[in-house]
Amino acid sequence: MEHPPFFLLLVSLGFNLIALCAGQNQFIYHGFTGKNLTIDGTTKITPEGLLELTSDKNDLNGHAFFPTPMHFRSSPNSTVQSFSVNFVFAIQSFYSDRSYDGMAFLIAPSNNLSTAWPDGYLGLFNISNRGNSSNHILAVELDTFQNNEFGDISNSHVGIDINDVRSVNSSFVGFYDDKNGIFTNLTLYNGRAMQVWMEYSKEATQITVTMAPIDKPKPKRPLLYATYDLSTVLIDPVYIGFSAATGVISTRHIVLGWSFGMGVPAPDIDITKLPKLPRVGTKPRSSVLEIVLPIASAMFIIIVGTMVILIVRRKLLYAELREDWEIDFGPQRFSYKDLFHATQGFKNKNMIGVGGFGKVYKGVLATSKLEIAVKKISHESRPRNEGVYNRDCSLDKYLHDVDNRAILNWAQRFQIIKDVACGLFYLHERWEKVVIHRDIKASNILLDAEMNGRLGDFGLARLYDHGTDPQTTHVVGTMGYLAPEMVQTGKASPLTDVFAFGAFLLETTCGQRPVKQDSQGNQLMLVDWVLEHWHDGSLTEAVDMRLQGDYNIDEACLVLKLALVCLHPFPASRPNMRQVMQYLDKDLPQPELAPTRLGFSKLPLMQNKGFNPSAMSYPELRTSIGTFSGLSGGR
Repeated sequence: MEHPPFFLLLVSLGFNLIALCAGQNQFIYHGFTGKNLTIDGTTKITPEGLLELTSDKNDLNGHAFFPTPMHFRSSPNSTVQSFSVNFVFAIQSFYSDRSYDGMAFLIAPSNNLSTAWPDGYLGLFNISNRGNSSNHILAVELDTFQNNEFGDISNSHVGIDINDVRSVNSSFVGFYDDKNGIFTNLTLYNGRAMQVWMEYSKEATQITVTMAPIDKPKPKRPLLYATYDLSTVLIDPVYIGFSAATGVISTRHIVLGWSFGMGVPAPDIDITKLPKLPRVGTKPRSSVLEIVLPIASAMFIIIVGTMVILIVRRKLLYAELREDWEIDFGPQRFSYKDLFHATQGFKNKNMIGVGGFGKVYKGVLATSKLEIAVKKISHESRPRNEGVYNRDCSLDKYLHDVDNRAILNWAQRFQIIKDVACGLFYLHERWEKVVIHRDIKASNILLDAEMNGRLGDFGLARLYDHGTDPQTTHVVGTMGYLAPEMVQTGKASPLTDVFAFGAFLLETTCGQRPVKQDSQGNQLMLVDWVLEHWHDGSLTEAVDMRLQGDYNIDEACLVLKLALVCLHPFPASRPNMRQVMQYLDKDLPQPELAPTRLGFSKLPLMQNKGFNPSAMSYPELRTSIGTFSGLSGGR
């Protein structure tokens, strides 16, 4: 039988409703039991029908996508059509006053986001691709952690993201009352269900986001909006779905219902048909009798149990885990009891950051009254990407996060450089063991009240006997600081520390990160830029412009040249830290650089997440025979 041209075939794919008619699409989910979604990571559909994007795992992400791609354009060269989205969600943190890190509704050209990072990246991007126009991603983020690097306004906010986790517009969480226009604040991680409406008008090229508690109708006034032509962002076909990520705190990110409409409003979600949320915490007893009867016997058990617990806890409180090397070399350590009292019991008010393998606390030693930073190792933690350290007293903050901070002058920078060099010299040559730090960078340099530099975060350090070779190990470190030989052998040595020290010298002198992105999203290497200035005879133009020319030219040129020698792709051509100290103390003349016919293109650069190598060019370098004869091999 021949069907009339307007006849359409309705196909059931396991979800509640799909209507396809004359370029208009609609679907709606009331729960997700038996539904055909594309999921990955930590995402699962619970027996109750909840779409649980993340659960009780730290530093992980999860995704869920509508199973088939969609076309947001009626023809290849047409504009993106108007569409709307409605979903009900809940964020349940295991703590009542904080949560990490958030979730997002997204539209992307692919349903494979396996390279995306958790934590502040929300499972959407990573450090290499965030901000790239080639991402073609639109997202509405529900963010529960204030990340200053991304311009977050609070630890509970809604944002409109385009190709980046830095929102084009954001707002505190809440809604406007239709009767009096008063704004009512909400908290994303309060554990209760809330509803979000997101709409795009192709005529006005405007994105609007509205939200309200689940028992409230859609407010007339949107929470936030952004004027943006999505025809310049989205490409066909696209996938629509959700992403979520956790950080150091386990958090459930849950979707209860979801509807979508293209060319027509998204269908209203019937909240009576939604699955129930799980209870957070324990359920209170409802029977008075059940509580009263066991009181007599329970009191005795509680008293005895409390005494036992207090005795055991006191012993465990100061219990220490001794490393194997301490058996041979003695207790080269502070006692846990001393560190416990110095940090006032590792109280949250003394926490100054979260780094690889644990949290960092500020403390004061009882005997010497010295200020210290203590990392409390968590055996359940994993290294966080790029060694994130949210410390107020790190050099990184003074170089790159200068809001409400005075600019470091040149004398302070030069002293910090000498302090770090002195510390590395001690680690490499003066201590009874050779200590390789393996993660030298500005964010791991702590500054005391007098702005003296202290090398911190030894979570990746390795040590071995003088006169022996270090063993091959896993490639670890931070992008931009990794020596090229680490890529080939995985073997760290004092000279790989020297390479990272060279990148640190450039970062401190130039006030720029070793790796950055230009306006087209391409990765640029700071060393390439400095080398161009050296070739052009304009080396002083590489010095941090914020110094406004107020610096010692000889010292600045010394540091920049020394940095380039330390960054030499051949380890044997790098100085050791004893020689670095001699240069900085001006006991040796400034290093001289000269071009040769030796080419070093394709210098491997390791990515910190997964260590996938990319390439950067490295102009030709050599040391002059007269000045650097002692640096060319033979060590």
